[in-house]
Amino acid sequence: MNFPVFDFHCDTALALLGEDLNQAGSLRRNQFHIDLERASKLGGYAQCFACFTTPMMEQWHNLSPIVLFERELATIQREIEKNRDLISIAYSPKEIRKNQNAGKMSAILTLEGTAGFGHDPELLEDLYAIGFRIVSLGWNEKNILTGSHMTGGGLTDQGRAFVSEAQRLGIIVDVSHLSDEGFWDIMDMTQAPVIASHSNSRAICDVSRNITDDMFKAICATGGVVGFNQYTKFVGEKADLDKACDHLLHFVELDPDAKHIALGGDLDGCDELVDGFDGLQSYPLLAQKLLDRGLTERMIMNIFWNNALGVMERCCM
Repeated sequence: MNFPVFDFHCDTALALLGEDLNQAGSLRRNQFHIDLERASKLGGYAQCFACFTTPMMEQWHNLSPIVLFERELATIQREIEKNRDLISIAYSPKEIRKNQNAGKMSAILTLEGTAGFGHDPELLEDLYAIGFRIVSLGWNEKNILTGSHMTGGGLTDQGRAFVSEAQRLGIIVDVSHLSDEGFWDIMDMTQAPVIASHSNSRAICDVSRNITDDMFKAICATGGVVGFNQYTKFVGEKADLDKACDHLLHFVELDPDAKHIALGGDLDGCDELVDGFDGLQSYPLLAQKLLDRGLTERMIMNIFWNNALGVMERCCM
């Protein structure tokens, strides 16, 4: 069975900008992990395209995160428009379903980090109008909203205001990259489903970017989902497709109907993918491995498509 793929996280917008962050790469065909020619061979495709920003860009590339954000957004908008025969930006779950039924792919805009708009909750309404439907409060650094998994530290008052405003608008809050303290602060106040768009099981691979069993259960209780990340450092030693399945099957032990597990490959955002997984075109191999490991087609359909679409239906207007 050729399953459709709904992936919660990629950094293809950044990759298309090239090493100097000022190129105009092609989404239709490229050498990266994701392009539309490969995506068109799947049984359907919806991709969350992140606009990634961090203050560290000033140090790394002497580039303001605001300028980087503008370039990433312009890149995705340009490439979607150039390839409108194949894909369009989806502003609602209804549009994702409509595109799927018409044999068209969907792009969903997301925010990885908030430095690109000054961490300002008052700008979220404008960002929602542009089409952004998922936001993480930060990346690996501490900011005025929250600490990260690398720094520790919970939500600030401005961070709490940010979460409340995002959820009021129907923007999904993403806890990948947050500190444990920040995670639980959000759990204490959330009024909507929460996701970890690209995180794995800390029980299988004990790194701070992954989530504990208690965190997974808390996300499930909100009606949210966790997207599986293909980055080897978050998968563990001997990171191959079987090891990837170990993470997913561990989550299934906690969620027997596989209603809160999704995909968030971090494609084009990491240089080392699971052995046997070379890019978007490898998702059918993961599906087959899961079948071999005992999951049903229905469970895989949930993981590959239904759960991601479902959480958007519960959150996004």
